[in-house]
Amino acid sequence: MESISPSIDSNPEEESRNSRKSEEDEDVSLSHEDLVELTHRTLTALTQALPLLSDLPPGVTFEEVAAQVELEQGQSITVHVVRGDGEVMKVVVPSRGATVRDLKAAIARHMALRLSRQTKGKHRPVKISWRYIWRSHWLNTDGINLRDDSAFLSDYGICNRSRVTFVPRLNEKGKQ
Repeated sequence: MESISPSIDSNPEEESRNSRKSEEDEDVSLSHEDLVELTHRTLTALTQALPLLSDLPPGVTFEEVAAQVELEQGQSITVHVVRGDGEVMKVVVPSRGATVRDLKAAIARHMALRLSRQTKGKHRPVKISWRYIWRSHWLNTDGINLRDDSAFLSDYGICNRSRVTFVPRLNEKGKQ
Protein backbone atom coordinates (compact mmCIF):
# COMPACT_ATOMS: atom_id res chain seq x y z
CA MET A 1 0.00 0.00 0.00
CA GLU A 2 1.21 3.43 -0.85
CA SER A 3 1.38 6.09 1.78
CA ILE A 4 0.31 9.53 0.81
CA SER A 5 2.42 12.23 2.32
CA PRO A 6 1.41 15.85 2.13
CA SER A 7 3.48 18.01 -0.10
CA ILE A 8 5.50 20.69 1.65
CA ASP A 9 4.51 23.21 -1.01
CA SER A 10 0.78 22.78 -0.41
CA ASN A 11 0.77 23.33 3.39
CA PRO A 12 -2.05 25.84 4.06
CA GLU A 13 -0.43 27.23 7.21
CA GLU A 14 2.82 27.90 5.38
CA GLU A 15 0.99 29.55 2.49
CA SER A 16 -0.90 31.77 4.92
CA ARG A 17 2.34 32.80 6.66
CA ASN A 18 3.99 33.52 3.31
CA SER A 19 0.98 35.55 2.20
CA ARG A 20 1.04 37.62 5.42
CA LYS A 21 4.79 38.11 5.07
CA SER A 22 4.45 39.37 1.51
CA GLU A 23 1.68 41.77 2.62
CA GLU A 24 3.92 43.05 5.42
CA ASP A 25 6.76 43.52 2.92
CA GLU A 26 4.42 45.61 0.74
CA ASP A 27 3.45 47.78 3.74
CA VAL A 28 7.07 48.38 4.65
CA SER A 29 7.79 49.74 1.19
CA LEU A 30 5.03 52.36 1.51
CA SER A 31 5.90 55.82 2.78
CA HIS A 32 4.29 57.30 5.87
CA GLU A 33 2.16 59.63 3.75
CA ASP A 34 0.98 56.69 1.65
CA LEU A 35 -0.02 54.74 4.76
CA VAL A 36 -1.89 57.74 6.18
CA GLU A 37 -3.75 58.17 2.89
CA LEU A 38 -4.55 54.44 2.72
CA THR A 39 -5.85 54.53 6.31
CA HIS A 40 -8.03 57.57 5.59
CA ARG A 41 -9.48 55.96 2.47
CA THR A 42 -10.20 52.72 4.34
CA LEU A 43 -11.86 54.53 7.27
CA THR A 44 -13.94 56.64 4.92
CA ALA A 45 -15.08 53.55 3.03
CA LEU A 46 -15.97 51.78 6.30
CA THR A 47 -17.89 54.73 7.74
CA GLN A 48 -19.86 55.16 4.52
CA ALA A 49 -20.64 51.43 4.34
CA LEU A 50 -22.02 51.18 7.89
CA PRO A 51 -25.45 52.78 8.36
CA LEU A 52 -24.62 53.64 11.98
CA LEU A 53 -21.60 55.72 10.93
CA SER A 54 -22.76 57.01 7.54
CA ASP A 55 -23.63 60.48 8.95
CA LEU A 56 -20.04 61.13 10.00
CA PRO A 57 -17.80 63.37 7.88
CA PRO A 58 -14.93 61.93 5.79
CA GLY A 59 -12.06 62.92 8.13
CA VAL A 60 -13.65 61.18 11.10
CA THR A 61 -11.86 60.99 14.46
CA PHE A 62 -12.00 58.30 17.10
CA GLU A 63 -13.95 60.63 19.42
CA GLU A 64 -16.63 61.13 16.77
CA VAL A 65 -17.01 57.40 16.20
CA ALA A 66 -17.18 56.75 19.96
CA ALA A 67 -19.76 59.53 20.41
CA GLN A 68 -21.89 58.12 17.58
CA VAL A 69 -21.81 54.63 19.10
CA GLU A 70 -22.69 56.01 22.56
CA LEU A 71 -25.55 57.96 20.99
CA GLU A 72 -26.92 54.80 19.38
CA GLN A 73 -26.63 52.91 22.67
CA GLY A 74 -28.52 55.64 24.54
CA GLN A 75 -25.51 56.71 26.59
CA SER A 76 -25.39 60.20 25.04
CA ILE A 77 -27.82 62.84 23.85
CA THR A 78 -27.79 65.29 20.97
CA VAL A 79 -28.28 68.94 21.85
CA HIS A 80 -29.10 71.35 19.02
CA VAL A 81 -27.08 74.51 19.63
CA VAL A 82 -28.31 77.55 17.72
CA ARG A 83 -25.60 80.10 16.97
CA GLY A 84 -26.19 83.83 16.72
CA ASP A 85 -26.27 83.63 12.91
CA GLY A 86 -29.03 81.00 13.02
CA GLU A 87 -26.86 78.00 12.20
CA VAL A 88 -27.75 74.86 14.17
CA MET A 89 -24.96 72.60 15.42
CA LYS A 90 -25.65 69.08 16.64
CA VAL A 91 -23.50 68.52 19.72
CA VAL A 92 -23.26 65.14 21.47
CA VAL A 93 -22.94 65.08 25.28
CA PRO A 94 -23.18 62.21 27.79
CA SER A 95 -26.74 61.63 28.98
CA ARG A 96 -25.97 60.66 32.56
CA GLY A 97 -24.77 63.37 34.88
CA ALA A 98 -23.96 65.86 32.13
CA THR A 99 -23.48 69.39 33.38
CA VAL A 100 -23.54 72.78 31.71
CA ARG A 101 -19.73 72.65 31.81
CA ASP A 102 -19.83 69.37 29.85
CA LEU A 103 -22.10 70.99 27.25
CA LYS A 104 -19.74 73.96 26.91
CA ALA A 105 -16.76 71.61 26.49
CA ALA A 106 -18.65 69.61 23.85
CA ILE A 107 -19.46 72.83 21.96
CA ALA A 108 -15.80 73.87 22.08
CA ARG A 109 -14.65 70.41 20.82
CA HIS A 110 -17.24 70.46 18.05
CA MET A 111 -16.15 73.90 16.84
CA ALA A 112 -12.42 73.13 17.12
CA LEU A 113 -12.82 70.00 15.00
CA ARG A 114 -14.98 71.82 12.49
CA LEU A 115 -12.52 74.71 12.18
CA SER A 116 -9.57 72.34 11.81
CA ARG A 117 -11.36 70.65 8.89
CA GLN A 118 -12.21 73.98 7.26
CA THR A 119 -8.69 75.40 7.58
CA LYS A 120 -6.85 72.20 6.69
CA GLY A 121 -3.89 73.07 4.50
CA LYS A 122 -4.17 76.79 5.15
CA HIS A 123 -1.42 78.77 6.82
CA ARG A 124 -2.80 79.69 10.23
CA PRO A 125 -5.46 77.78 12.14
CA VAL A 126 -8.36 79.81 13.52
CA LYS A 127 -8.52 80.04 17.30
CA ILE A 128 -11.56 80.92 19.35
CA SER A 129 -11.33 82.54 22.75
CA TRP A 130 -13.90 80.50 24.64
CA ARG A 131 -13.20 82.49 27.75
CA TYR A 132 -14.41 85.58 25.91
CA ILE A 133 -17.43 83.75 24.45
CA TRP A 134 -18.59 82.51 27.86
CA ARG A 135 -18.05 85.93 29.44
CA SER A 136 -20.08 87.68 26.75
CA HIS A 137 -22.82 85.08 26.05
CA TRP A 138 -25.16 82.80 27.93
CA LEU A 139 -26.45 79.48 26.78
CA ASN A 140 -30.23 79.71 26.95
CA THR A 141 -33.02 77.15 26.79
CA ASP A 142 -36.72 78.02 26.92
CA GLY A 143 -35.93 81.54 28.14
CA ILE A 144 -33.71 80.32 31.00
CA ASN A 145 -30.03 81.26 31.04
CA LEU A 146 -27.71 78.39 31.98
CA ARG A 147 -25.83 80.34 34.66
CA ASP A 148 -24.46 77.54 36.86
CA ASP A 149 -21.72 75.50 35.14
CA SER A 150 -22.01 72.72 37.72
CA ALA A 151 -25.79 72.33 37.30
CA PHE A 152 -27.02 69.22 35.56
CA LEU A 153 -28.56 69.62 32.11
CA SER A 154 -31.59 67.70 33.34
CA ASP A 155 -32.16 70.43 35.97
CA TYR A 156 -32.83 72.82 33.09
CA GLY A 157 -35.01 70.29 31.26
CA ILE A 158 -32.42 69.60 28.58
CA CYS A 159 -32.81 66.15 27.09
CA ASN A 160 -32.23 64.53 23.69
CA ARG A 161 -32.87 66.93 20.79
CA SER A 162 -33.32 69.98 23.04
CA ARG A 163 -32.51 73.39 21.58
CA VAL A 164 -30.01 75.68 23.25
CA THR A 165 -29.22 79.16 21.95
CA PHE A 166 -26.44 81.67 22.47
CA VAL A 167 -27.77 84.94 23.87
CA PRO A 168 -25.64 87.98 24.63
CA ARG A 169 -25.07 88.83 28.26
CA LEU A 170 -26.37 92.25 29.05
CA ASN A 171 -24.78 94.53 31.60
CA GLU A 172 -26.01 92.82 34.75
CA LYS A 173 -24.47 94.56 37.70
CA GLY A 174 -24.97 92.64 40.90
CA LYS A 175 -27.14 89.93 39.31
CA GLN A 176 -24.43 87.37 38.66
